[in-house]
Amino acid sequence: MVKSAAKILTVDEFITQYGDSDRYELIDGELIDMEPTGPHEQVSAFIGRKLNVEIDTQDVAYLIPHRCLVKLLGTDTAFRPDVIVLDQTQLINEPLWQQEPVITSGKPIRLIAEVVSTNWQNDYARKVEDYALLGVPEYWIVDYLGIGGREYIGKPKQPTITICTLIQDEYQKRLFHNNEQLVSTVFPNLQLTAQQIFAAGLLKRDK
Repeated sequence: MVKSAAKILTVDEFITQYGDSDRYELIDGELIDMEPTGPHEQVSAFIGRKLNVEIDTQDVAYLIPHRCLVKLLGTDTAFRPDVIVLDQTQLINEPLWQQEPVITSGKPIRLIAEVVSTNWQNDYARKVEDYALLGVPEYWIVDYLGIGGREYIGKPKQPTITICTLIQDEYQKRLFHNNEQLVSTVFPNLQLTAQQIFAAGLLKRDK
């Protein structure tokens, strides 16, 4: 992700101008061009597909919207998660949902996954803090390229998935590498390894 040269925006201006675009999010009034690559989208799509299978298996009233903004009240910030799992039974309490796919509280959110790109600091620091304050129960940081800081993924750096589980008002973090099976409190029967997600970012060749 790189910052654009756009002027400072209010969150309402951002939603009006860029709400229908998957390319941008807003952080403290600054327009952020997310510039997703093809492999980034492959990883996001793979995670969404696997979680949709779990949603069907558990027969729960969850959905993964194609497009969704998370608006932080009292700030000019609106995140656009790569993958977000929502509880449909809670959407009736969302004031903007009937008009546009915007979430303003943590109550409908069951899980968010962010696939790390060049502006990894936002995923590892800023969003960890804001998603915890919002009350998001589970937050995945999917660093399939292993580009995050050593203080987050260790040394030597390697592809890493960090699953943050909300305990009271703070995240407890657990790191997953290689063929380690992910552990999710939202999807306790999930059968998925870190390496399966990393492999989704590779180009497939015809056999």
